[in-house]
Amino acid sequence: MTSRQELIGWVNDLLQTNYTKVEQLGSGAAYCQIIDSVYGDIKLDRVKFNANQEYEYVENFKILQNAMAKHKIDKPIDPTRLTKCRFQDNFEFIQWLKRFWDSYSSGSPYDAIGRRNGKPAGPVDAHRPMSSASSARSSSAGAYRTRPAPAANRVAGGRPVAAGMARAGVRPGSRTTPAAASAASSQQVQELNRQIIEAKVLIDTAEKERDFYFTKLREIEVYLQSTQFEAGTELDAMAKHIQNILYSTEEGDVDDLAAEHMDDLNAEHYGDVSGHMGALHVDEEETF
Repeated sequence: MTSRQELIGWVNDLLQTNYTKVEQLGSGAAYCQIIDSVYGDIKLDRVKFNANQEYEYVENFKILQNAMAKHKIDKPIDPTRLTKCRFQDNFEFIQWLKRFWDSYSSGSPYDAIGRRNGKPAGPVDAHRPMSSASSARSSSAGAYRTRPAPAANRVAGGRPVAAGMARAGVRPGSRTTPAAASAASSQQVQELNRQIIEAKVLIDTAEKERDFYFTKLREIEVYLQSTQFEAGTELDAMAKHIQNILYSTEEGDVDDLAAEHMDDLNAEHYGDVSGHMGALHVDEEETF
């Protein structure tokens, strides 16, 4: 399961925003633009990126629902719950939306700021109206912090320092100003954070797959050990052949100790693992 910090980091990296909490996504603006990053056809000029009233959130979710209906995305959503900006409701939805994006995004660079015509986008405290003065300060601060989307935002590996400097408009070997150096460092940190998040997801997926298949093999092993087959029969020969496969080493030889004494080795440990991992199942909601 992806953590809240990883999801917020992914949203900010994709949309060039500065959200800090999952609850802030309840305005619906980020959800609309994430769908736009997949299909590129949402009229983002209608999205209220700095909404701070619930009725404005509802209008954003209407745009989101229309876009999902247009592309036949079979995912029921409840704007009434999401616009309350509660953590659990929005956490579950952004988890689903991340899995959807991973499955259907083309992986092409996405100019988030250009798509919303340079509008500042980011967190606004839920149900807390802003004064005109504070609104102006927030908008100007957001415009200052927001930079154009990098042309190679999704490119991993290579030379991150040079790539970050190139994206900030700094040529290697040239004299850089403190502002340019700071921009390059910021881009580098964002790129490294994105790579760390992707690596964590891959490791988590690999560990789950490893445990799943180990459990299956262990169940087969326990069955063969607990079942008495009549000597010399075809079933007995088949069982021995399967055991040879289970106990063979990388060189293809059978480990005699494992084959003859596996019942006595780590029986309690394997039983615990089998009982624990037996509860693994595939969540149908993760199938698109």
